[in-house]
Amino acid sequence: MSWSKLKQQLEGFLSPALAGRVEYRAPGYRYFPDKSGICYISVDKKSILNMGDKSNTIRWYQTELEIKNDPELLIPVSKDDIEAVRQTTKGPVPEDRLIVMARSRKSTEHAKELLAAQAALVKSNFIVVANKFLTTPIEESLESSDMVLNILALVDRRVGKKRILGMAEKVELKHPVVQYFYELRRGVL
Repeated sequence: MSWSKLKQQLEGFLSPALAGRVEYRAPGYRYFPDKSGICYISVDKKSILNMGDKSNTIRWYQTELEIKNDPELLIPVSKDDIEAVRQTTKGPVPEDRLIVMARSRKSTEHAKELLAAQAALVKSNFIVVANKFLTTPIEESLESSDMVLNILALVDRRVGKKRILGMAEKVELKHPVVQYFYELRRGVL
């Protein structure tokens, strides 16, 4: 499918409140077929996501330690997480220490997932991911670990107010760029 048709279809699925504000740009070079697609997603004429550029307005993490020490990332810990830590420790451990240990474990897992998603995002071909988005159910795109699929689904008109509001906890564990588009969509509901 040509880029112009793909762009037209993607923009046709945009939420009415975001139509005209969110733009997709993917300049392709026909003479370099082995070059991965470059993707720009802009909001209000400001480039928010540029796959190849680490100097975006969205924070890109370089190490696991940066993610674990980021004060803006709040990792929720469930009772099941605390119980899993309790099972692995030998002997009595104070409850507050169990919470710290569970949060540390969960933030390590989260950091590894974020770095893996970032690496995949930089290497991905936007056109391939966009075509996948158009052919898969919206639920799969929302649940996917692919950040571009998450973004395309979040700005989609098929995702309603109730579903957007119900995703708040899941989105907290996603990359900041996905959180940005979630907040953008939530702000226009």
